[in-house]
Amino acid sequence: MIRSILVVCRGNVCRSPVAAAMLQRRLPHCRVESAGLTALAGQGVVPEALLLAEADGIDVSGHHARQLDARQLAEADLVLVMSEGQRREVSERWPQTMGKVMRLGHWLARGQGLDIPDPYRRSAAFFEQVHRLLTEASDTWAPRL
Repeated sequence: MIRSILVVCRGNVCRSPVAAAMLQRRLPHCRVESAGLTALAGQGVVPEALLLAEADGIDVSGHHARQLDARQLAEADLVLVMSEGQRREVSERWPQTMGKVMRLGHWLARGQGLDIPDPYRRSAAFFEQVHRLLTEASDTWAPRL
């Protein structure tokens, strides 16, 4: 049974903290955390993502970005990354995690799966598109967990 989920992106200031909060709301029986492969350690969620999260009733105001490490990966039952490239990178750097690393967008596109692009330093419209993907991906994972 999945009790601990780690959501991973690149900087841990846009996608993963918002997705983690979305999943936590949908899966109150799980512990859901986030981290970044190249985290902007200590920084909060960027304003564009923060506004979209708040509009959905999601509070990520207390988030502080943190670097992904082996301990976090070991403690997680499931690791959800944003792209196939990140899945490969995590699996190569920490081979022991290979069987529990999947894309957050795994169930999107009628089960074909999608990468969720990085909106960092992109337009507000791009952030909105990514936020919709995070919402849809969270909705598709929740009933499976």
